[in-house]
Amino acid sequence: MNNIIQSNQKDILKALAYYDVFNFPLNFEELFLFSNFTDKGAFWDDLNALLGTETIFKVGGFYALRPDEYLSTERVKNDKKAKDYEYQAYKKSKLIGKFPYVKGVFISGSLSKGTMGEYGDIDYFIVTSPGRLWVARTLLIFYKKVFLLNSRKYFCINYVVDENSLTIEHQNRFTAMELVTLLPMVNAPLYEKMISENNWLRAYYNTITDKLLHPISVKRSWFQKIVEPFLNTKIGDILDDYFMKLTLSRWKSRFGNMSEEDFNVALKTSKTVSKHHPSNFQKKVLHDFDSRMAELEKKLSQSVPNQELKKAQ
Repeated sequence: MNNIIQSNQKDILKALAYYDVFNFPLNFEELFLFSNFTDKGAFWDDLNALLGTETIFKVGGFYALRPDEYLSTERVKNDKKAKDYEYQAYKKSKLIGKFPYVKGVFISGSLSKGTMGEYGDIDYFIVTSPGRLWVARTLLIFYKKVFLLNSRKYFCINYVVDENSLTIEHQNRFTAMELVTLLPMVNAPLYEKMISENNWLRAYYNTITDKLLHPISVKRSWFQKIVEPFLNTKIGDILDDYFMKLTLSRWKSRFGNMSEEDFNVALKTSKTVSKHHPSNFQKKVLHDFDSRMAELEKKLSQSVPNQELKKAQ
């Protein structure tokens, strides 16, 4: 990138390029947060400088890489739709918090950014007790399959870790964005602990979002009181190992066309982590982000001779 674009301005472009992958323009506060600034005055100056070069555009009340009003109208529509999901997010989060060995419940995905697409669902990031991740996950999946008829609209369990494994292994822009936008629903202090154990986030964001729904207080349920003492034994150890091996076997059979590298990222399966992202969305998003940044760099480098010619005239 040429010397006309300062490093701080490049951070603004990175934030917009990342969310452009989702056709998602950002408002002022979001762009400030995701651009790694700490000084709003400096941010405002750099933002206006980019607007002046028509490198970025303001559409409605949002900022984007494209002057497309459709982006603004869709964002407003989807933000309103997210409000309709909040009741279910509270209700299901409270329910999940009453399952055996569940220690924390956080909202991830679209709803954690305050928006919801036409076919969106509510994604949950779950923290469990050590050594019982697979017991907890299996009980949750059983509930979804039997009582929700396998509907994932309000109950999508796609990332589970135990409370001794809060440091995220794959450290990149995608996982950083997902972490800083998580909404702590049950056990907010556990979320704060997780953020403190992922210091690498500071390479992407100086400020962690304070955009929270009201955390839920969940008392120990009868389900937990009955099941946990019974499974705090060798039987629990055996079941946890069995459920992990059974799930891994099914996933390998079902997604055998994936490379080993992709499988280990999208369908991470260990005693301390369970990820279920069979579309490997992370890989696609990062690839599309890199492509957009490459296009921006090309566009900006080509603009240098034109600007120098104008100065000469």
